[in-house]
Amino acid sequence: MKNKRVLYVSSEVTPYTPLTEMSEMSFESAKKAHHKGVQTRIFMPRFGLINERRHQLHEVIRLSGMNLIVNDIDMPLIIKVASIPKERMQVYFIDNEEYFKRKATFLDEEDNLFPDNDERAIFFAKGVVETVKKLNWAPDIIHVHGWMACLLPLYLKEYYKDDALFANTKIVVSVYDNEFEGALDKGLAEKIRFDEISEEKAKSLENPTFSNLLKSAIDHSDAVIKASKFVSDDLEDYLEDLEKPFLDYQTEDTFAEAYLEFYSEKVLN
Repeated sequence: MKNKRVLYVSSEVTPYTPLTEMSEMSFESAKKAHHKGVQTRIFMPRFGLINERRHQLHEVIRLSGMNLIVNDIDMPLIIKVASIPKERMQVYFIDNEEYFKRKATFLDEEDNLFPDNDERAIFFAKGVVETVKKLNWAPDIIHVHGWMACLLPLYLKEYYKDDALFANTKIVVSVYDNEFEGALDKGLAEKIRFDEISEEKAKSLENPTFSNLLKSAIDHSDAVIKASKFVSDDLEDYLEDLEKPFLDYQTEDTFAEAYLEFYSEKVLN
């Protein structure tokens, strides 16, 4: 895996967001790969709870300035970057005043999902791809963590399917037990169709529950990792029927090394 390029896309990464299974595994798997000579970059949303001064985020002017269209509305894309202390690892933050300035991540003060979480997910997926294109950095693997990143596989396989930069990129999706109640906005499928993604591909997201978002990501990935020891019965059944490379749950002591071996032996071969 030395000198291979792995892009980690996660909705939670320590030390920028509170410590969770996902935020820690996103960071530790990237850190392990980095120490093994893999070229790594991490992308995440620039949530309002992230202290820009403490973490020394700064805007990358040459990457910012473009507009992304979400549901026929132009939304400005702002790119910020920081380096994880002592690791020399770069983290890129996808930002937009409308979508990410608020201090909470996914839920309001009454623990309800933000009504625009669907559009935030579309913006995040497009923002990651457009930034990577501007960097002209072709990843060998894109490793997706978290439901807010779950539209990325669909967009890469459909919306960006003719983009030469990603012609040889493999997509790995990690499945976590971080389920939310209810569903995202029912208009998500229509907003995806606006991007000329087929009726068939959008149909599975007409009821955008956590489970259906993960299933869409799994369907459009090249390989899947079960990142949590326990996931819902629905997703467990879905994983059992997979006909693509699959890595079962790994313990905290073994997962980072196991991921690298999985990349090398199953995903890239």
